[in-house]
Amino acid sequence: QLQLVESGGGLVQPGGSLKVSCAASGYTLDNYVIGWFRQAPGKEREAVSCTLRSGGFINYADSVKGRFTISRDNAKNTVYLQMIRLKPEDTATYYCAADDHDYCSREALGYAYWGQGTQVTVSS
Repeated sequence: QLQLVESGGGLVQPGGSLKVSCAASGYTLDNYVIGWFRQAPGKEREAVSCTLRSGGFINYADSVKGRFTISRDNAKNTVYLQMIRLKPEDTATYYCAADDHDYCSREALGYAYWGQGTQVTVSS
C-alpha cells in the first residue's frame, strides 16, 4: 500500500520561506496524482495545489498563487511544496494526498491515500 510521509514544517516568520516534502513508499509516485491540502484550527480542509503524473500542476487557492510552487521528483519518490512570502494566514497543518487516477481534485474525497500532516506556523 502506498504510504506518504510529510516533513519540513516548522515555525517561520512572516515573509519567510519553507519547503515541505511528501515522501512516498510502497509504490512509485509517478503513477499517482498528488495534492497538497491544508487545515487550520476550526476551519475546513482546503485544497492548495495538485500535480498530475505528467508534472502539470494546478494551484487552487487564490491566496497562494504566485507564492506556492508544487513540484515532484520521481527519482526521489517525493513531492514538494515550496512556499515563499509566507503570511500568518498560511498557518495550518499541511497534508499531501495521492490517488491513482490522473486528474486533480480539490475535494479530499478525490484522494485515497493521505499522510499524517506537517505543521506550518507563520508568526513573529
